[in-house]
Amino acid sequence: ARACRDHDLKHIRTKPYTPKTNGKAERFIQTALREWAYALAYPTSTHRAAELPVWMHRYNWHRPHGSLKSKTPISRLGLSGDNLLRLHI
Repeated sequence: ARACRDHDLKHIRTKPYTPKTNGKAERFIQTALREWAYALAYPTSTHRAAELPVWMHRYNWHRPHGSLKSKTPISRLGLSGDNLLRLHI
């Protein structure tokens, strides 16, 4: 709740176990578990947590998504090349 307030976001809740509304979230969680959380044998939870921002960057900026016709999520924002270069870290 505090993070939503801090970023001026509205928290929208969905019914649990409702694939129609939770499908994308559930799919993201499965992907995160498979490709980040359990992809490597991390020595500690701290190491795993440190890898999350790296994985999120790869997921949003570099990983092609089947549901987006093999484009990346960041491509959906319609940024110009100049903006992409400026925003990409």
